[in-house]
Amino acid sequence: MNTDLIFDNTEIAFSLKSDSELERAYFLFKMISIEPLVKIGTAATNFAIKAHLPIEGLIRSTVFDHFCGGVNEEDCLPVIEKMYTKGVSSVLDYSVEGKAVEKEFDSAKDVIIKIIEFARDNDAMPIAVFKPTGFGRMYLYKKIGKGETLTKDEEDEWNRVMNRFDEVCKKAKACDIAVLIDAEESWMQGAADQLVTDMMKKYNTEKAIVFNTLQMYRHDRLVFLEKEHQKAKKDNYFLGYKLVRGAYMEKENDRAEAKGYLSPICESKFATDQNFNKGLRYIMNNLDCISLFAGTHNEDSSYLLMQLMQDKGLQNNDPRIWFGQLYGMSDHISFNLAHKGYNVAKYVPFGPVKDVMPYLIRRAEENTSVAGQTGRELALLSKEKMRRKHL
Repeated sequence: MNTDLIFDNTEIAFSLKSDSELERAYFLFKMISIEPLVKIGTAATNFAIKAHLPIEGLIRSTVFDHFCGGVNEEDCLPVIEKMYTKGVSSVLDYSVEGKAVEKEFDSAKDVIIKIIEFARDNDAMPIAVFKPTGFGRMYLYKKIGKGETLTKDEEDEWNRVMNRFDEVCKKAKACDIAVLIDAEESWMQGAADQLVTDMMKKYNTEKAIVFNTLQMYRHDRLVFLEKEHQKAKKDNYFLGYKLVRGAYMEKENDRAEAKGYLSPICESKFATDQNFNKGLRYIMNNLDCISLFAGTHNEDSSYLLMQLMQDKGLQNNDPRIWFGQLYGMSDHISFNLAHKGYNVAKYVPFGPVKDVMPYLIRRAEENTSVAGQTGRELALLSKEKMRRKHL
């Protein structure tokens, strides 16, 4: 198999984009590439939403429609079906953040269960996802992670969090839909990890249904993975892991500095890349027990995983291995991999426009801070515009 430069094929990468959608994508990434503009735009957008100014239409027709599938599940169906014609599956991601009351946690849980039921009858949606803080307060995870004693009310509250996890994982197993549980800040992750391990033990009895997420910019995650593997072998259950680099680097480093502890983040981009690739290799060497969802926009890591699969004589569509990218980004990776028959899924965020704004702002800020990412998107979009012009 020739893995050489398959990600340079812009005809396949942007085959679903009309000329006007191509122009819009180019315009958006051009704007995102200008860091001061992102800062000003973010502040202005936050202000406009708080002041109830009528900007939803503008957001909807630009940033929202590029990075999100719609405002509800049904709204996402055209996007899901369109991508699936090219072999790219969808992970519907209810991207409403920062809620903090029980009613909202129950409502988030109900949405995820609805998505799992929705996915059961749609081959284009083999995977569901949720965030731990979508089901319970950050404060609670943090307190448990530090080993502090909970009050009686907090214990009751934590039981409700555990029940939400359990209800969703039970439904996922019944519907044979994998469920990815996202990772968040390191100071709440310990409690979430324990909860997800309990769910794996309970529901990953025949294969991986429940997946935890490892943020490989954390220098302790490889050791964590090895320990979890030993536990799973001892107790005879399967593991599922989504590997990502991580999304909270500045926040993590700032907090570590302010509170005077060693940052959990690798000291460099190079060290993070090494760590991510070691995680890939470890899982690929233990595929009998561990399934992988490689969430990456990095071409080198994607090529590495293709190579590891080839070295092991695996089929491109081996059910234990998935590649994943975010909707609206890295189409050159997603669609070219799918074209070669790999399992590929796009995270498709959805939710009311104003509730999804924190997610969209993070995407814009990430794109300005990840060296070369926006430049790569712009170069590929330019190349495709040029190709079409000369048809």
